[in-house]
Formats: sequence, structure tokens, C-alpha cells
Amino acid sequence: MKHAVITGSSSGIGFGLATEFLRKGFSVTISGRNVEKLDRAEENLINNFSADQINKQVCDVRSCSEIVALWDSANKCFGKVDIWVNNAGVGQDYIFVKDFEEEAVNNLIDINIKGTINASRIVYNKMSDQGFGAIYNMEGFGSDGRKMSKLSIYGTTKAALTYFTKSFIKETKSDDVLVGLISPGMVITDLFMRPVYTDRKEAEQFLKIANILADKVETVTPWLVNKMIHNTQHGKSFNWLNSTKVTGRFIMSIVKKRHLIREEDIKIAE
Repeated sequence: MKHAVITGSSSGIGFGLATEFLRKGFSVTISGRNVEKLDRAEENLINNFSADQINKQVCDVRSCSEIVALWDSANKCFGKVDIWVNNAGVGQDYIFVKDFEEEAVNNLIDINIKGTINASRIVYNKMSDQGFGAIYNMEGFGSDGRKMSKLSIYGTTKAALTYFTKSFIKETKSDDVLVGLISPGMVITDLFMRPVYTDRKEAEQFLKIANILADKVETVTPWLVNKMIHNTQHGKSFNWLNSTKVTGRFIMSIVKKRHLIREEDIKIAE
């Protein structure tokens, strides 16, 4: 039985990926910083799959020792790691850079950039020792160079993550471990819905675009998992919301409206 490890998998896209890997017959190790959320995630998975396929380990990717502990727990439980997904990440409040506190800036950089870099290098070395494996890093807004006011720091972390991964791919192209990127597009998760808008027009614009381009977790994760488990090429990038799909969604929005998000779902500061 093949085995996948997903960081930040107690909820959202990470939990969706864990679910889909299990459906494909994998064993799965889930992880996250919050013990209670991780326990609930494990319970939900056990309700639908065999407990023998599921392992959990608390892991804060800001700590290299906890990343190593995650690998050790996963390896001890299932004897190998076939796929490792660096999904752990945090979003930002919908505010200007000038209004950020130092702690919030550091948190974004430490988790989204440093956490991914450290997990990539640690896991790469472990997989090299076992002689096989694949590492996939999760892209997000900013990875393609797009910029947006009030998402500047989050976008910067994702742009840096993509730059790092593509450089890392070049460094490791002759080895047995595959490295790649996955991009889920706009997915409706707690992270996606987190921002609190101070301007009603901004909130209305978000609602309009989201209902054209966004998707549910259960729509996107089967496609991503299928791509990862069948991939045999180093340096592959799997992008759910590609330019062709974006164009098609906008054209279709003229004749058919999607209503995945309601106005009352959006947070607007009074």
C-alpha cells in the first residue's frame, strides 16, 4: 500500500487531499498544529475509512525538529513515504502592508516560506535515503506573479515558494526523488473565506469573482490527487485553474450564474 503525508491536513484542502488519497487506496499521515482539530480530522476519516490506513502527528512546520518527527512517525507507521505534500500555510487579513503587525508578517514568512523550504530539504534527504518518493509544494495567489492590494504579503510568500520550488527542481533533476508543484486555484475553505472586508464594494467584487472562478474542495482535490499518483516526471506542475478554464468560466458566466458563495458568507467590518 502506498503512503502519502500531507502537512496542514486537519482541514481545508489538506483534509480534502487526505480523503482522496484514502479513496485511492493509500495510507495517509495527517498533520497540523492544533491537537483538537487534528483529533477531529482523524475521527472524521476513521468514520469513512479503515483506521489501519490512517496515522496522525502534530507538526508545526516552523520547527525543523517537528518536521523530522512527522517523517519519523509516518515512516514508523507505514514503513515508507511515497508522496509528501507541503500544504501547510496561513493566509492574511485583507489589509494594507502598512497596517501589519510584525508578528503577523513573521508568521506568514515562517510558515509559508521557511516551513516549505525546510520541509522540502528535510524530506528530500530522507527520500533520497529510501531511494524513491515525490514532494509536491502547494501554490497559491501570487505564484503566477499576479498582484493584489491587501494581499501583498501572502502573495509574496507564494511567489517566493514557487521560485524556490522551481530552483529546487533544477538542483535535483538527476536524482530519484520527484519534486513538483500543485495549484488548486480558488478553493472555498476557511482560509479563503477568512478576510474581513472594510469596503462593501471590495466585498461585492470578491463575491462576483469567487462565484465565477472558485470551486469546492471536493471538486478540486480528486483531480490533484489523480495527477500526483500517476505522475512519473520530475518538475511537473499541475494547475487546476489554468488560463483556458478561467476564460471559459468568464464566458459561461454571461449565460449561467454560479452561486457557491452567498453575500451573507462574506465578512464586512462595520
